[in-house]
Amino acid sequence: MRGNVETRKPRKRENHENREGRRTSTAFLSTCHTAVGDEETPDEVIHLAAGLQFSGFKSVIGTLWEVDDSVTQHVVEAFYKNMFKDLENGGVMDCTKAAWALNHATHSVKTKVPLEQRMVFIHIGV
Repeated sequence: MRGNVETRKPRKRENHENREGRRTSTAFLSTCHTAVGDEETPDEVIHLAAGLQFSGFKSVIGTLWEVDDSVTQHVVEAFYKNMFKDLENGGVMDCTKAAWALNHATHSVKTKVPLEQRMVFIHIGV
């Protein structure tokens, strides 16, 4: 029986690289329902945001329910403003700041965006 067992090497995790060949570490999924599973398979815990994290992204931002396009625009602009703040001074993007940047983004748009639309965004990962 031992001779019939197929030995497989573990798959190497793919590196997600951008055009310049740098590893990507953060994904922002601004469409609706990217961090929720399917109602027909409630036991499955994999959703689009988790799938991206499992495929190699260190930080993923997804949404739990429907979100208006105008809300998404405000939150994404504020997120990237916070996320890339260090790049202005010659720094590098740090994926460990994604949760912090999302928190600051949702706070900064609180006069423009109602609470139920701000809390739709979640961070998964580092």
